[in-house]
Amino acid sequence: MAKPKIEELGWCPTPMGEISLRRRWDPVAGADVHEIRLDDEFLMSSLFTAAEEEMARLALAELRAGDGEGGFDVVVGGLGLGYTAATVLDDPGVRSLTVIEALAAVVDWHERGLVPAAGNLSADPRCRLVHGDFFAAVASPGGLLPEEPDRVFDAVVVDIDHSPRHVLAPAHEAFYTLEGTRRLAEHLRPGGVFALWSDDPPDEAYLEVLGAVLDRVRAEVVAFPNPYQERPSSNTVYLGTRPARTA
Repeated sequence: MAKPKIEELGWCPTPMGEISLRRRWDPVAGADVHEIRLDDEFLMSSLFTAAEEEMARLALAELRAGDGEGGFDVVVGGLGLGYTAATVLDDPGVRSLTVIEALAAVVDWHERGLVPAAGNLSADPRCRLVHGDFFAAVASPGGLLPEEPDRVFDAVVVDIDHSPRHVLAPAHEAFYTLEGTRRLAEHLRPGGVFALWSDDPPDEAYLEVLGAVLDRVRAEVVAFPNPYQERPSSNTVYLGTRPARTA
């Protein structure tokens, strides 16, 4: 029997729309491609993971550029296909990784081994997958983990929305404001690093927001091959560090 070109591995209605996990044979890439879609919109593809992986590496390198020698406690906001989280775990200096994912179906797909990175995450004792609203947790006085309200982290790495201006839900918009950035910084230890993935080019207005709260703020453009175009594509990674001393 011929292999189906598109296979739906999972589907679930959510408050944001219908989310689905698909595997399809891509003749251009010459490989199976896993995709997560929200309604008719692509959230993530296993064909394009370079920027998510580079974001994790940049965040950890930024920690080491400060005074970090290892033993890092990291939070990743957004699970998706798991490539960001898997790259964090590739670093032997990471002591613990907590991944906060708003959609229970996505956590379930990983726990059932339906996505390519699932084995790496579930097999690593440093990794914990948490079903929860990352943005609500940032805004909450109870901390990112309610059972540990005073805990701060060495790095918070976020890959959820398309960009600071193109969000998946209106409730996410506050995260990208000055007050939202201040609340985020409260979850970082002094010298801790924030990293954010964006599908858009660098946004000067958002860099100004970050610069009002964090140090060493910059936007890194990450280029990668695109088999569907005759030129590379690119994403943006925003980086910033909580000041060692706060007023």
